Amino acid sequence: MTITAAMVKELRDTSGAGMMDAKKALQETNGDMEAAIDWLRTKGLAKAAKKSGRTAAEGLVSVAVSGGKGVAVELNSETDFVAKNADFQNMARDFAAAAMNVSDVEALKAAAMAGKTVSEILTEKIVTIGENMNLRRMASVEGDAVVTYVHNAAADGMGKIGVLVAFSGGNDTFARQVAMHIAAANPAALSEAELDPAFVERERSILTEQARESGKPEAVIAKMIDGRMGKFMAENTLLGQAFVVNPDLTVGAAAKEAGVSITSFVRLEVGEGIVVEKEDFAAEVAKVAGN
Repeated sequence: MTITAAMVKELRDTSGAGMMDAKKALQETNGDMEAAIDWLRTKGLAKAAKKSGRTAAEGLVSVAVSGGKGVAVELNSETDFVAKNADFQNMARDFAAAAMNVSDVEALKAAAMAGKTVSEILTEKIVTIGENMNLRRMASVEGDAVVTYVHNAAADGMGKIGVLVAFSGGNDTFARQVAMHIAAANPAALSEAELDPAFVERERSILTEQARESGKPEAVIAKMIDGRMGKFMAENTLLGQAFVVNPDLTVGAAAKEAGVSITSFVRLEVGEGIVVEKEDFAAEVAKVAGN
């Protein structure tokens, strides 16, 4: 497969690796971008493993709670200017309220509001505001009690990051601190048991290759892998992470001290996982000149 300059640039932007390292990684993996990132990580050449840092979508996450249920809804816009528009914010708030009665985003789009469906209301607002918008995601939690936290709030109950925490134990103050921790630390799952097995296996494979490149005996390598996997589990699970309010304790230990049981959580960040293609300035100039 031919490795193009655009492919090398994309991998460099994603991984932070040097140009020659990025090209080598693509050659070794026949142009497979995900495999190339893993190859760079195995060699210790990647500065970042996630593509989420390339996110460029705008909009808001709106949260709502009623009784023991909480919902978070992501509504995207093309520009941050529109996300600051009162009409857009009111719509996001109304959509979150409607989400209390449905289970997923497709059901939300079909839900009735003021004699119309949510999708119809969104389409009308696109025409009115003059910018493309998308009702992208919703998520919910249920429990004895639910607290919310919104980071970079644009208005009450909505901002760039929305967090829901379901818990028992009656300590709202502590649960809200956990919600703030989740916004900052972005855990992948509540506990080890809830981590995606494919995610765990991929990391184990990378760590195994890294350990074997050390040239140490297999017995030592096995201990190295166990130690690194333990650290990986702690860093990626909410209950295993060091609590931002008191780093001497894990979130799990702090919850036990506070008499709280965290049962589930949701964290939605605006534009998370969306990659927006951008031309460089020279390409834009060339296109204009061609016209």
